[in-house]
Amino acid sequence: MDLSLLLILIHDLSSVSIRLATIALIPRWHSPSVAMAWLLVIFFWPIPGLVLYLVFGSFKLPAQRAERHEKILKDLDRTCCAAWEAERPEEKDLPGDLLRLLRLASLAEKLGDMPPTRGNTIEIIDSTDDMVRSLASDIDTARHHVNLLYYIFSKDTVTGPIFDALERAASRGVSCRLLVDSLGSRQFLKRDADSLRAAGVHVVGALPLSMFRRNPLSARFDLRNHRKIAVIDGRTGYMGSHNMIEPSYGGKARGLLWKDLTMKVEGPESLQLQRVFLEDWYVETMELLDDRAGDILFSHHGEHILQTVPSGPSYRTENYQRLVVSALHSASREVVITTPYLIPDESLMEGLEVAVLNGATIKLIIPRRSDQFFVGKAAKAYYDILLDKGVRIFLYGDGVIHAKTMSVDGDLCFFGSSNFDIRSFALNFEINCVIYGKNSVARILQEQEKYLEASTELFMEEWGERPFLFKAVEGVAKLMSPLL
Repeated sequence: MDLSLLLILIHDLSSVSIRLATIALIPRWHSPSVAMAWLLVIFFWPIPGLVLYLVFGSFKLPAQRAERHEKILKDLDRTCCAAWEAERPEEKDLPGDLLRLLRLASLAEKLGDMPPTRGNTIEIIDSTDDMVRSLASDIDTARHHVNLLYYIFSKDTVTGPIFDALERAASRGVSCRLLVDSLGSRQFLKRDADSLRAAGVHVVGALPLSMFRRNPLSARFDLRNHRKIAVIDGRTGYMGSHNMIEPSYGGKARGLLWKDLTMKVEGPESLQLQRVFLEDWYVETMELLDDRAGDILFSHHGEHILQTVPSGPSYRTENYQRLVVSALHSASREVVITTPYLIPDESLMEGLEVAVLNGATIKLIIPRRSDQFFVGKAAKAYYDILLDKGVRIFLYGDGVIHAKTMSVDGDLCFFGSSNFDIRSFALNFEINCVIYGKNSVARILQEQEKYLEASTELFMEEWGERPFLFKAVEGVAKLMSPLL
């Protein structure tokens, strides 16, 4: 038999075998939408599609990493739970719709293993410069430890003060630890990490890159630690959407500036942020830190009730997505969402629809221009459906809105690092906070109102007039959206 004919026959038989095998296996491990997207890829490109699936298809953590997560959570519960329980609010402390907030707080605790805490003070920071100045100042006052966790950590003209403050803190004997994502901070790990290490800062890369998982701690290549956390002496914490990089991200989006929000918190909430950092640090280093979590007493001078909700593949379910959908089902007046990336799954779409049917006005604020072409096209493919369901869409024109917030009926707010897309809900390690009560949520509402003022509302008549080619590209992107 001719060699070329034999190769063609082998290729065709392999392609058919791959298609049949994946039809039998992939739907067993994924939701229908994700399974259908993978099967579509494999149907058109059987061999390359199978390779992509083997590299990117599994949401599961490697066994060794999962075991470390389970072990450290048990150890941290013994040291942290007593401190949290002392700060648990009573029913009378929850302002607003008491029954609704109690149900959501209970659900958040079941999903994230952390209760709401009272007595916190908060400050919302809307400028990268102000965030850097505030954090650098707090690092300069640190007496025992500084723990930082960032997806992107970069040395530039804006973030330089953080590097200087870390070096000063390490020189006076403060334990300084920096955990960064190995992909998001790859340039920092190559160029600037060694100088911090030389100064005495402990620098570790999270989720080491390994295309074919040669490292037993690495998961799929694009499963990342997307959290942004800073904790100083267990008393002061920072969390939100700011990465540690100047706001143009090196001109990534043709001169546009990223618009972020960070919450500075003092009080027991900082211990919950600490727990998340200690968990991630242990998983990467096998070092069980003792940062005096159980010995810190708070003066209850703050009035804010907060609750941390970490999420990621180490949890049994997509816990933040479940909480967001539950809050949408409880909405009756108004929901405002800000996010740079919107790729909703079926549950989120249904939650938005239920909120509208219950009489709530849904305002979705997203960037007019996305910094990611394919993700941006996939998001636009959902605009028709959202508008048809009664969701009001506002296109933000003053840069790339990167703040991730959702306010519900003016007395509940979600705030943190998670986008409203499948990647953030299912793949990435994220950190979010639930804010309870009208007085506490008011500051977030002010920021959302500023975003609305810089946005233009999109209407169905206008959106339907875009060229057919745009619609075709968006349609292809939508088919692949469960994989983005």
